[in-house]
Amino acid sequence: MIGMIGTGFIYGIASLMFAAFAILSATDRANPKRFGNAAFYAVLAISFAFGNRVGDVGNGVLVLTLVAIAGSGAMGRGGRATTTLDERRTGAARLGNRIFLPALIIPAAALGGTVLFRAVPTLVDPKQATLVALTCGVLIALIAMQLWFRPRIATPLAEGVRLMDAIGWAAVLPQMLASLGAVFALAGVGDVVGGLAGHAIPEGSLIGAVLAYTLGMALFTMIMGNAFAAFPVMAAAIGIPLLVRHYGGDPAVVAAIGMLSGFCGTLMTPMAANFNLVPAALLELKDKNAVIRAQIPTALPLLAVNIGLLYWLGFR
Repeated sequence: MIGMIGTGFIYGIASLMFAAFAILSATDRANPKRFGNAAFYAVLAISFAFGNRVGDVGNGVLVLTLVAIAGSGAMGRGGRATTTLDERRTGAARLGNRIFLPALIIPAAALGGTVLFRAVPTLVDPKQATLVALTCGVLIALIAMQLWFRPRIATPLAEGVRLMDAIGWAAVLPQMLASLGAVFALAGVGDVVGGLAGHAIPEGSLIGAVLAYTLGMALFTMIMGNAFAAFPVMAAAIGIPLLVRHYGGDPAVVAAIGMLSGFCGTLMTPMAANFNLVPAALLELKDKNAVIRAQIPTALPLLAVNIGLLYWLGFR
């Protein structure tokens, strides 16, 4: 229905945010690579603002531009400071746990807004009610913090730039890898993997299919760096045709535990740079794989538990 609030509203807010990031980055003289950062955020702003108008080729060019900027080492960390360390410590000591109250506005608004928007389907697209409510929650929390803490108007944006600069290009990696998974699924990679798995799994072996699916999710996640990218491939290869259709598994259980198995792979791969390499860099650890080494003893038992849960709960 024309006039309903939907993804256009969400993408518009994101576009304005990244445009502000681009301007702040370009004017940050403390960052010698400020124009690289500004270009990266400007491309993201263009993507969110005009992605539905430039077409597939145009969006592909924007993605390649992001890759070129990040891959050429053109991005650096900004030096814009909004508060000193002593000011932050003083504020934290004064507010105590109350400092987290504005953060609770976001999930509360997301929950309440979802119920409200679905009750008024002519206002918000029912398919996007949760995302619209979440976006509204962020805006409400931002206004509440401005009224409570009384920072300068540009402080939230400056802090946003600081956080994005600290994470770097890895901030957009999950979305890129999820898109890659969709591309692989459309290209028929799942059918190829399913054919190979069909030859490897013994005929009539449910446990064999469960092992192939869960271990495959973990392995593909380690290769692709994101469980959302691996899921379309493994669901098309084994999850839907074998576990759901052939063995009558519960689709909800198969999907949920499949994703959990993929997350076990996330804990063990440097390809999940935003989870495993960025924290090591932010903590200035000498071993860039230290986070992964610490997570492997947890990931492997969790994967074994997921295998058992899928076998026992998915086919009752």
